[in-house]
Amino acid sequence: MPYTEDRTVWFEGQGLWQHVPESDWQDWTWQLKNRLTTAEQLERHMTLTADEKAGCAFASKRLALAITPYFFNLIDRNDPNCPLRKQVIPRAGEMVISEGEQLDSLGEDAHSPVPGLVHRYPDRVLFLVTDRCAAYCRYCTRSRLVSNAQDYNFHPEHEQALRYIEAHPEIRDVLLSGGDPLLLSDKKLEHLLARLRAIKHVEFIRIGSRIPVFLPQRITPALCEIFKKYGPVWMSIHVNHPRECAAELRDACERLAFAGVPLGNQSVLLAGINDDADVMKALVHRLLRMRVRPYYLYQMDLITGGAHFKADVRKGLAIIEALRGHTTGYAVPQYVIDAPGGGGKVPINPDYVERITDDEIIFRNYEGHRFAYPLKTHPLATAEGGPLPAAPVERVTVF
Repeated sequence: MPYTEDRTVWFEGQGLWQHVPESDWQDWTWQLKNRLTTAEQLERHMTLTADEKAGCAFASKRLALAITPYFFNLIDRNDPNCPLRKQVIPRAGEMVISEGEQLDSLGEDAHSPVPGLVHRYPDRVLFLVTDRCAAYCRYCTRSRLVSNAQDYNFHPEHEQALRYIEAHPEIRDVLLSGGDPLLLSDKKLEHLLARLRAIKHVEFIRIGSRIPVFLPQRITPALCEIFKKYGPVWMSIHVNHPRECAAELRDACERLAFAGVPLGNQSVLLAGINDDADVMKALVHRLLRMRVRPYYLYQMDLITGGAHFKADVRKGLAIIEALRGHTTGYAVPQYVIDAPGGGGKVPINPDYVERITDDEIIFRNYEGHRFAYPLKTHPLATAEGGPLPAAPVERVTVF
């Protein structure tokens, strides 16, 4: 059946934690301290499938299990195929390594001049500032290093990375990621932003975070004041399904927007979760209502144990076709594959161009109608309808 949603409903409330004082529930440190991190904790509130039990038993060897109480409330505990449940509760598929999969699927280590810094593109760097997240996505690109379940021994070196950025004037763009940068304390985060703002050649500071989705309580007035002080700071959040777009996330995005933080969203195309045009349309519409511009739709990276999440690229292309022309252009993300081994992001687009000649380009629109756009200019008359003036005589120098 096609996916449908009630556009007027924004999920909210404490759900299973009604007994918890509101002051605790809204405290992001309380949320972190009370994360569900074991199968036993999960089973107090839901019945795990055999597939999930096997995945939970294996999690300590690949990627730790952790879910905030807030996000756990959004899960349909009676539906094993709940799209949020599948994103955060381990499954046995994580134990299977398939052809082409790699621990470091994007070749980040090969482009890391100092610990915690990836310098792949000429004018920008990826600054990995922590190996911790509020909750762990089971398809995580950096599952090798976040949560340290695989003993990757990743230790960010902030000062060494900052000195590298200072010493390379070609770097104009710095993306803070990890792990999740917003798990740093206000003091540490302000220190990093202040240091980066003090580097004259750094023009553009970005943060990649799923904290607003997993832990919207972290978006405090004090944090927003830091972003105001060192802005503009751009932020890409990570929402994959419209059910994640709860009232708390909407309010957190509003606080960020009012603090001058431009917001974009990066989704990952995931089999059985969002590889459906109706689901994606509902998601991008919700995002725009939350002041978030859909930015990227990623084909899932080839991380070890991730094959059960991999969707067909043709489904991704069909989704983009179902959005383009059928909804506002602001709602259409760029579909990309982050090239395996470190080639960077490559746009993957539906084929609207049918033919290009010296004279014209033939293409189709979103309805399938064909059009021709001339590439050569053949003047017919002046604007007044009179004859064209004689062409000026060109003087040609022959060498």
